[in-house]
Amino acid sequence: MRVLTWNLWWRFGPWEQRQKAILSVLRDLRPDVVGLQEVWAGGGENMARWLAQELGMQWTWAPSEAPERWRQRLGDPTVDIGNAVLSRWPIVDRAVLRLPAPETHDDGRLALYARLDAPGHPIPFFTAHLNSAVHASAVRCEQVAALGGFIAAHRGGTGFPPVVTGDFNAFPDSDEIRLFGGYKTAPVVAGQVLFDAWEYAAPEAPSATWDAANPFVAATFSPSVRIDYIHVGPPGPGGLGAVRSVRRAGDGPVDGVWPSDHAAVVAELADARTDGPRAAGGSAGRARP
Repeated sequence: MRVLTWNLWWRFGPWEQRQKAILSVLRDLRPDVVGLQEVWAGGGENMARWLAQELGMQWTWAPSEAPERWRQRLGDPTVDIGNAVLSRWPIVDRAVLRLPAPETHDDGRLALYARLDAPGHPIPFFTAHLNSAVHASAVRCEQVAALGGFIAAHRGGTGFPPVVTGDFNAFPDSDEIRLFGGYKTAPVVAGQVLFDAWEYAAPEAPSATWDAANPFVAATFSPSVRIDYIHVGPPGPGGLGAVRSVRRAGDGPVDGVWPSDHAAVVAELADARTDGPRAAGGSAGRARP
């Protein structure tokens, strides 16, 4: 099973050209399920719906309840922002969590849950977008605590471990990432562990998803760092949901256009299907289930 997470940078920059580049990357990768952040909607259009239609996937999305600060940055009061899930399989349940934040940091960040009716086992899938202020680690700690409880409330009834994607805006060794994982410090929910899929990556693989090689990032003069994640619970029976490989994607221009200011993360997870090679968009040399 191929899982992808990607922050699409809303309607910033050359967004119409970027949308085409985003679609091109997703077509090449052919993911089974995608967690998206900074998805836009407005004027009767919705980027998640458009991508789903173009890719032949199911979709659900959740708009921010407080998009005002985003709209001020864009200078357009009519465009919504939110999270979305695209899936090869039916989405049979969903729920939304507004992530906590003090008024000074509250710009309507949220987490979206979608239960996927995949062959063999339902999949509890989540995508989240945490506060981005560099100094707001304490806010993100509160947000991952809330997210952990949200996951615990929706993860049951299946042998497939929860899959949590998103832009956490946090360095891998930060308090919030260690707290969320629950295997380098006490977990936010007793007994709940969520492994950072990147720990299965090849040591030499480029990891920064916020990368100064990207001109949209270079313009911010920020350091290169991995801030986008796929977390997966401990494998189920027979290794169900085990991480088989992980890598970046969308980390270069398409026809001269960088798709987003973030690179995507793609992980291959073991599922209930028979193992076999992928014909296109392969997974860094590993067989795909």
